[in-house]
Amino acid sequence: MASRKRVFDLLRTVNQAACKCPGHGHRGNVQVSNATPIPSTAFEIKHSTVRYGLGVTQEVGYDLVNLGAKSVCVMTDPNVVKLSPMKAVLEALTKAGVNYKVYDNVQVEPTETSFKDAIKFAQENDFDSFVAVGGGSTMDTCKVANLLSCYPGSELMDFVNAPVGKAKQIDKVLKPMIAIPTTSGTGSETTGVSIFDCESIKAKTGIAGGALRPLLAIIDPLHTLTVPQTVANYAGFDIFCHALESFTAIPYTKREPFPTPAARSQAYQGSNPISDVWARFCLQTIHKYFARAVYNADDVDARSGMHLAATMAGVGIGNAGVHLCHGLAYPIAARGKKFIPKDYGKKPMIPHGLSVVVTAPAVFRFTAVSDPDKHLEAANLLGANTTGVKQADAGKLLADTILKYMDMMKIENGLKALGFSGEDIPNLVKGALPQQRLLKIAPLPQSEEDLSMILDESMTVF
Repeated sequence: MASRKRVFDLLRTVNQAACKCPGHGHRGNVQVSNATPIPSTAFEIKHSTVRYGLGVTQEVGYDLVNLGAKSVCVMTDPNVVKLSPMKAVLEALTKAGVNYKVYDNVQVEPTETSFKDAIKFAQENDFDSFVAVGGGSTMDTCKVANLLSCYPGSELMDFVNAPVGKAKQIDKVLKPMIAIPTTSGTGSETTGVSIFDCESIKAKTGIAGGALRPLLAIIDPLHTLTVPQTVANYAGFDIFCHALESFTAIPYTKREPFPTPAARSQAYQGSNPISDVWARFCLQTIHKYFARAVYNADDVDARSGMHLAATMAGVGIGNAGVHLCHGLAYPIAARGKKFIPKDYGKKPMIPHGLSVVVTAPAVFRFTAVSDPDKHLEAANLLGANTTGVKQADAGKLLADTILKYMDMMKIENGLKALGFSGEDIPNLVKGALPQQRLLKIAPLPQSEEDLSMILDESMTVF
C-alpha cells in the first residue's frame, strides 16, 4: 500500500506543478482516486515479426541457426513440395547446415483427420522448431502440430473453441514457428488462429490463442508469381473480406462482457484504431492491385502488393476479428460437396475465399445500420463515389460495390451455383450457430431468422 500511495502522491504533484511554458502550457488535470481502479476499456495489438521483400526466403536458414534449431519440421502440401518456394527453403536450410524433416501431406482445406495425421508426425519426432511453407492450410496445420507436440497426452478437441471443443487455455510457450506463405489470402502467417473442417458437426471451427502465432512471417512476393489465376482470385477475396469484416466489427469499447486482462490477449477484440489502419490499407491496395494481380500473373508490383495486403489484413483480423461472412462460410465450405473449382484439383470443395465472399453483399446490407459512415468509407476506399449518398443507403452502396468486384473477377452467381438450394438453409444456419467467437464480433446481434435471410439473399447475387 505504501508504494501505491507514493504513486498517487507523485501524480498529484505532477498535476499541480504542470509546466506553464508555451509548449506545455495546458494545466494538467489528472483525476486520482484512492479507490480500487475500475478496469478500463482497452485493446492490444500483437502480431508476428514480419519480414517482407523479394528473395527474403534465402534468409530462413540463418534465422533457424540464430534460434539454435537442431531439428526442424518443414510442413507443406503435395503441390507446393514440387515448386520453387519449397526448393528455396530447403536450399537455405541446407546451406545453413540445419537438420530438417519434411512433412508434405498437408490437406488443402484441412480436416480433423488431416490435422491428426500431422500431429502424429510432429509427436513422433523430437522437433525443436517448425517452418510452414504454403497457404493458410499449411500454416494452420503447422500451428496445431506445434501445439500438440508441446502437450503430449492432450487431444485436438481439448483446445478447439467452445462449444465444439473444450477451449482449454494454451498456457505454454510453444516451439518457434516460421511461416512462409505462398498465396495471398489468409494472413495466417501473423495470426493466432487455426481453422479446420470438423467432420462431426459438418462445419469449420478452430483453435485461437496468441501462443499459436508464428514467431516470424517471411513474406516473399516471388512465391506468388506461379500461383494459378483461380487460386489468386479466391484468395484475394479472403483479403477483401478480412479487411471489410475487421473494419466493420463491433468496436472494442462495446464488447459485452468486456474482456478481462487475461482474455484480452485472445485473438478477436473488436475493431480498434490500429486494426482500422490495416483494414484501410488493404482496401486501398485491393482497389489498386486486385484485378491486375489476378489477370496478369507476371505483374510483380500487383502480386507483391496483394501479398503484403494479405499479411496486413492478418494483423487486422488477428486482433480485431472477422464476423458474419466467415461465420457463415464455415458451414458453406464444410457442406459444399458438389462444386469442383478450377486449379484446385479434381475433388469437390469450396475454396475458403469463395465461401466467404458469396454472402458478403447480403452481410453488409444487414450490418450497415450499425455504422453507416464506416460502411460508406469502406465503399469509398474500394473506389465507389460516396458524394451525396445518404446514410440510409450505405448498405446498398457497399453491397453494390462488392458485387462489382465479384462480377469483374467472375465469381460464381451465389450459393445455387455452388450446389446449394433453399432447402439447405436450415442446416447452414445450424452449422453457423456454433461459431459464436465470430458471430459475437459482428456489429449487430443476429437471430436465426437473420442468418436465414442473409443466406436466402445469397442464393443468387447477380
